[in-house]
Amino acid sequence: MVSGIPTFDDVLTPGGPVRTIDQNGAYEVEQMYVQFVKLDAPRARYPLLLWHGGGMTGVTWEDTPDGRPGWQMAFLEFGHDVYVSDAVERGRASFSPLTGIYGGDPFVRTKQECWEGFRVGPVGSWHAEEAERSTYDGQRFPVDAFDSFVRQTVPRWTVNDVATQTAYDQLVQRVGPAVLMSHSQSGNFGFTAALHAPDKVSAVIGIEPSGTPLPDVVDVSKVRDIPHLVVWGDFIEEGTRWPDYQNRIKTYRDALQAAGGSLDIIDLPALGIRGNSHFPMMDDNSDTVAALVQEWIESKGLMR
Repeated sequence: MVSGIPTFDDVLTPGGPVRTIDQNGAYEVEQMYVQFVKLDAPRARYPLLLWHGGGMTGVTWEDTPDGRPGWQMAFLEFGHDVYVSDAVERGRASFSPLTGIYGGDPFVRTKQECWEGFRVGPVGSWHAEEAERSTYDGQRFPVDAFDSFVRQTVPRWTVNDVATQTAYDQLVQRVGPAVLMSHSQSGNFGFTAALHAPDKVSAVIGIEPSGTPLPDVVDVSKVRDIPHLVVWGDFIEEGTRWPDYQNRIKTYRDALQAAGGSLDIIDLPALGIRGNSHFPMMDDNSDTVAALVQEWIESKGLMR
């Protein structure tokens, strides 16, 4: 319930009457939006759940900024039933900025943060004038469509992790057993969802995950029978925060291995695949990277 918000008068439709707007009352919050496509004859044993990163929505998976089919279509063609989510307070899940709904204030990414933080170009390479910007050599992100990419970003809060994890956990309970594929911020949610319901998670795939549960806090032996995969793009060492994220994954991998489990890593540059950004599902070789992930899925016996 929200109370104490002043009312005001406004016209909601051109040519319409003046109405009094009263925003006090009850709201529905902490919901998640999920769309799914099911095949008549899926080749995959389990549905694939695609979870987006921070400040993004399920559009991450649907198509690329320059208009190519995204990984939603790629994995449908590989034979998976595919579920694409907009997490709590993101995109089609809807949000309310009213005082009393969430704690704290939302924030959005600047174009500079997207350019440099997502490793399109090195720190200091962003300029408001397009002609003055520079990219990493061999960059595979569709730079000509960068502005279209930024239009996908949405407000985010830092206070809704518990609600978001709860929503993801409920999705797993409703749809699972399932394969979880997360990106960036949702990496932690994917690892944690497996810990919360190891009987409902058939595999965990993290595309450049930015966090994991703390191995000294959680019992990783719960997920030792669940195959894990992490995929890394290029320019990691050049990014200001990415080596730390990568080290956190190594720590989690070591703990999982010590418990008798496994976490495989596809390091694209180590395979001779250079130039990928933080968004390999949007880069110009996105189909190549998707095929590598699919090969791993097949190697774990997750296809029929």
